[in-house]
Amino acid sequence: MSRYTYDFNPVEMLVADAIGAPGERTFFIQACAGDRILSLVLEKEEVANLALGALQLLEDLAEMDPRLATPSTPGTPLRPRHPVDPAFRIRQLILGYDEDEDRIWLVAKALVIEEPGRIADPDEEPVPSARMVATREQMRRMSEHALDVVEQGRPLCPLCHRPIDRSGHFCPRTDGEAMAIVF
Repeated sequence: MSRYTYDFNPVEMLVADAIGAPGERTFFIQACAGDRILSLVLEKEEVANLALGALQLLEDLAEMDPRLATPSTPGTPLRPRHPVDPAFRIRQLILGYDEDEDRIWLVAKALVIEEPGRIADPDEEPVPSARMVATREQMRRMSEHALDVVEQGRPLCPLCHRPIDRSGHFCPRTDGEAMAIVF
């Protein structure tokens, strides 16, 4: 029996995306294989960090062995399958490379709140987990798409670098002396 609650080895499609309006989006990773679909929720910053980490891993692999270079290849746009019904919220992501199989592993462990104020440690306690095994090309496409999705959010204030809401943004750096910034 697998040690993963959900084992997608290999994935047919891997996408990081979001649903909802900017400022109210829910970010998720979705893996598909045949008729099986797994969606996992995570934060916007985690999506960006995953994408950047995966792209860095791909770059490191290409530096170690130029035959492992994975150029960006246009293909059909990545689209999640609906409905997006998350199995769990991610607490921990692990990215790795299997040299023998030439595959990238993405392991996600769930955020489990056992009682108020106590969160299960995914390294010491059994928590739901998922393994998604992808090709280098699938991981590059997922990462590039994820960065595009992150960029589609609310613009950042040029002064305080906080998101600007549609209703306006009063920047703390102006001490309330300036007009509200609205986009």
